[in-house]
Amino acid sequence: MLEFEEYKVKLNNIKPTLEDLGAALKLDEAERELDELTAQSEKPGFWEDLENSQKVLKRTKQLRSKREGYKKMQDAFDDLYTICEMAIEENDESMLDELVAGYNAFEKKLQDTRLATLLSGEYDSFGAILSFHAGAGGTEAQDWTLMLFRMYQRWAERHGFTCKTMDYLDGEEAGIKSATISIEGENAYGYLKSENGIHRLVRISPFDGSGRRHTSFAAIEVMPALTEDTDMEIRSEDLKVDTYRSSGAGGQHVNKTESAIRITHIPSGVVVSCQTERSQHQNREYAMSMLRSRLAEIKERQHLEKIDDIKGVQMKIEWGSQIRSYVFMPYTLAKDHRTNYENGNINAVMDGDLDGFINAYLSMNAGK
Repeated sequence: MLEFEEYKVKLNNIKPTLEDLGAALKLDEAERELDELTAQSEKPGFWEDLENSQKVLKRTKQLRSKREGYKKMQDAFDDLYTICEMAIEENDESMLDELVAGYNAFEKKLQDTRLATLLSGEYDSFGAILSFHAGAGGTEAQDWTLMLFRMYQRWAERHGFTCKTMDYLDGEEAGIKSATISIEGENAYGYLKSENGIHRLVRISPFDGSGRRHTSFAAIEVMPALTEDTDMEIRSEDLKVDTYRSSGAGGQHVNKTESAIRITHIPSGVVVSCQTERSQHQNREYAMSMLRSRLAEIKERQHLEKIDDIKGVQMKIEWGSQIRSYVFMPYTLAKDHRTNYENGNINAVMDGDLDGFINAYLSMNAGK
């Protein structure tokens, strides 16, 4: 029964971490805010202001999820402790496999939730907008960009987040030249901001008849998905709005009218576009959302650069300064060059298994 005694000690050692997590989640404050939101939702006329009611319901859902998530962790801890005591008392080793699996799952959940409490940035709780851009290299780079596009869609699915394509430009033979997606879910930007930068692929190209090894690059921009009520003023006189026809690959879903929108923010030179909706009005709304997000990302990056200047650290985002490499040949490995975290199961990574990379980045930046 030595194994059960050892796991009992492990549980006693990890209990303070669980209690510290409860304090970090500020559950008392969450309960007070929930009471206020519940009272607000019960007032007459609450549903008349649809925009406000949706915000209240969304925030209520987030707070309840936080509360219920911690309660489940407490229950899991109690169940594991009970298994240890019962097994020791009854001298029953049949529950060891259940205990080991349960403890490993609990430990991982505790670590993931602890890291989530580090997401305290101004925009961390927001959804995320990801823009993909193929680097030099033609079809090979464009195919790599599509692989990344699908990888983040699968990551979003794993987390139960909703994913919407906002802009999409097909490659000449395969893949995509560029694309933009929005990922809606709690803390999506906080997690995905670590993915901003250059991603490098090394593989035997399926487009090269000689079977040579190729290196390709794609850039990913990550921005918080801001809503109209976000405190950011964009003057209409600073905007240049153009309409054009969709540039999709063809077929019944291509717009036959000039419903696609391109907006240029003249002071910053930022250009955004949206062509996925049939309605010009909807495309304009999505394009404005992207513009707000991009300007916010620029503002936050400038703030971080000021901090890094003080620390004597210089950050560069440019071709060749990749944040991560994905190697398919002569071996398989995905490695983050900032944290040195790596995963040899390249197929799992391309299927959206990115949490190890994200958590390593959050841990590395926890003190900043």
